[in-house]
Amino acid sequence: METAANELPAILGGEPAVTLDQAEANRWPVITEEEEQAVLEVMRSGDITTHPIARELERDYATFTGRKFALSHNNGTSALMAAFFALGLKPGDEVLVPTATFWASVIPMLWLGAVPVFCESEPERLGLDPADVESKITGKTRAIVVVHLWGLPSRMTELQAIAARHGLKIIEDASHAHGAKWRGRMCGSLGDISVFSLQGDKLAPGGEGGLFLCDDETYLERATCMGDMMRILELPTPAARFAGTTFGIKTRIAPVSAAIARVQLRHLAKRNERRNANLVHLSEALEALGFHTYLGPGHVERVYFEYLIRPDSERVGLPLDLLIEALEAEGCQAQRPRYPLLHQQPLFTEGTWREIARLPVGLPVPEYAPDALPNTQLGNMQLLKLPAFPNAERALLDQYITAFRKVVGQAGAIRASRG
Repeated sequence: METAANELPAILGGEPAVTLDQAEANRWPVITEEEEQAVLEVMRSGDITTHPIARELERDYATFTGRKFALSHNNGTSALMAAFFALGLKPGDEVLVPTATFWASVIPMLWLGAVPVFCESEPERLGLDPADVESKITGKTRAIVVVHLWGLPSRMTELQAIAARHGLKIIEDASHAHGAKWRGRMCGSLGDISVFSLQGDKLAPGGEGGLFLCDDETYLERATCMGDMMRILELPTPAARFAGTTFGIKTRIAPVSAAIARVQLRHLAKRNERRNANLVHLSEALEALGFHTYLGPGHVERVYFEYLIRPDSERVGLPLDLLIEALEAEGCQAQRPRYPLLHQQPLFTEGTWREIARLPVGLPVPEYAPDALPNTQLGNMQLLKLPAFPNAERALLDQYITAFRKVVGQAGAIRASRG
């Protein structure tokens, strides 16, 4: 039986399914006159260093998450550094961390001498695997870093229970999860200390910037002392004496970034709603074709910093690289994930991390073997990244669905064409 011309995959000589322009559909961030006006107001004030808009941004995020305290930073990496410092981590203290994350979730702790202990990711939400986390707790473990990867809340029920059972603190990296919820609670309110990044790709960007959030005033004081001398002056505690020097780091957010971030936060819910609607529509179609799309369980409300899916190799019938090639021939933007696994990076495998951590000679430390986390490595190799379609119309999404149907429907012919 012959295949109709419009059903023949482009990789086999058919016409591409995706013909609509994708630039506008995937343009991000969305910057409007409202952001421009906010920036102009800061610039025209002449106060482009300590403008009170930074405090206003902090109040916005405290209200948004339900936290008592928020402290703005020049980027999310600095906010994470402040989180590690605020906990009082000492040289040799161990912190349980994911390997599948951006490096800022882990590397800043090295400057305090803390030792990352990499854990497996679980396959359904791509966050820390609670069983592996608990198996790696030792007498030196002090904290857990939880990352809501790609906007999907982690398994907080199990992870919070583990932390409580062993007296550990949770640092919640919510940088991918602006607006996501777990059991009705906003991500950014689930750790002892929580952090958001406002980098330009994020869901509520400021260009650069970060937020440190907590409910414990002691943590806030330590984070303030680390990097903002003007704020140290205002502390109602003896720590105000450190204002002349801070603790040697400057982490204050630029008011222009704060101005953009405030406007972006105001529009977050509306923009998340559109992006989510697009990706749920696409996900429902792809699930029927044999792809796991990480929609999440009923008690979470996920968001989409990026859109990752996992093909069922038996149902889809193509190895990942050939699948990507066939989808690209159809006009789809498809690729492997962009984050390398941290435990496989030369910083750790070659031992350079010890130079940064400056640990005492003779202190036992872990060796980081590239094959140490086989489940995460295997899972990461199976992921496929597609656009997040923040501004897409339904017609483009339907063209993507047609492309996937063509490729999966003719998987045997595509494989045969490669001998």
